[in-house]
Amino acid sequence: MAKSSGAYVCTECGWQTAKWVGRCGECQQWGTVAEPARAGASLARTTKAVAPAAGREARPITELSGDAVRHHQTGIGELDRVLGGGVVPGAAILFSGEPGVGKSTLLLDAAARAASTGARVLYASGEESTGQIRMRAERTGALHDTLYLASETDLATVLGHIESVDPELVIVDSVQTLASDQVDGGAGGPAQVREVAAALIRAAKGRGTPVILVGHVTKDGSVAGPRLLEHLVDVVCHFEGDRQTSLRFLRTLKNRFGPTDEVGCFEMTDRGISEVPDPSGLFLSRTSAPVSGTCATVAMEGRRALPVEVQALVAKSATPNPRRVTSGVDPSRVAMILAVLERRFGARVHDQDVYVSTVGGVKLSEPAADLAIALAVLSAIADQPLPHDLAAFGEISLAGEIRPVVAGPQRATEAARLGYVRIVDAGAQTLDRAKRDAGF
Repeated sequence: MAKSSGAYVCTECGWQTAKWVGRCGECQQWGTVAEPARAGASLARTTKAVAPAAGREARPITELSGDAVRHHQTGIGELDRVLGGGVVPGAAILFSGEPGVGKSTLLLDAAARAASTGARVLYASGEESTGQIRMRAERTGALHDTLYLASETDLATVLGHIESVDPELVIVDSVQTLASDQVDGGAGGPAQVREVAAALIRAAKGRGTPVILVGHVTKDGSVAGPRLLEHLVDVVCHFEGDRQTSLRFLRTLKNRFGPTDEVGCFEMTDRGISEVPDPSGLFLSRTSAPVSGTCATVAMEGRRALPVEVQALVAKSATPNPRRVTSGVDPSRVAMILAVLERRFGARVHDQDVYVSTVGGVKLSEPAADLAIALAVLSAIADQPLPHDLAAFGEISLAGEIRPVVAGPQRATEAARLGYVRIVDAGAQTLDRAKRDAGF
């Protein structure tokens, strides 16, 4: 479709209109329609070729060295794991997350650990005053002489701080609070966010200094601002967690210097955020006596195997429509598993209230937890506990068969390391065989 001619242009998709509008008619983005172009000016301009400067000629890739882009550890093992081994000099990292999840606390801890090695670190905040940051640093033990604080909302002033301090790490909290007087619009607008991010990234690349940009998120959890922001940076990290629990997960959505399937585990405490190198016991109950309706499984978070306990409770329903209550598991998969148990296995659940939950607030979204859910429900119906050394993982089909899951050997290895000697998986093939293998 031909684009309409006009003087106003959308900075996201290039759509043009004769008058200014708040929302682009093509990509439906708000605040992206720029000021009018000059009359008679052409959007397409011819760029003349320029000879490269001395020392910047194109060279064969085999003659180039990668020593200048080695990872430098931050001192936080879980953060280094997610970043692929540490921070790369000159890298631009976008750090997003829900409000109050602990982004600023984690990055202040990372800044303090880098400063403890003698490196100069600049922490520029547009959301808090230096006194507020100092108060939080005292509580978390993040006071160091080489950690510099600045409370600024002007981009030029922040760049001036970078020139004067000459830091080895820059943290900006957040990119939506800075504004440049060279661009129209308020702080947080698409044009401002684009200019602020581009200027900070240019400074990072030119000086070889890594910069971490904190980004706000929208209602649906995506990074606020233009999509171009995620294309400009080298790494996009997302910090997530439930406010009702202390557990936090750090994931990478994009990483030019490492894998994107690693997950870092952290725990929010009264003294800040602490890393959890081995979260094996966080999602398991600690009852001494065996209890019916519980079954352990092994979930995969990225490339990390985590043991998780699934609990089920079945009670006679007092209403015509029995309740199906879930926490931490997909309710649609639980409903499907109950239907398979009733139709293929003969378990009577149509007149029973069924409650299924996970321990520790972890969320299971993969089908590998189907078998553990089914065994926990059967154990609750029979009121017979499963062996304490049993772990189960496998996908249940509508035909009642147990199908293999991704990373099955790795799950079995992690379960054996934790002391689970009885493994029920796709080798059982059917629910009847799985029940016999489970010992009830």
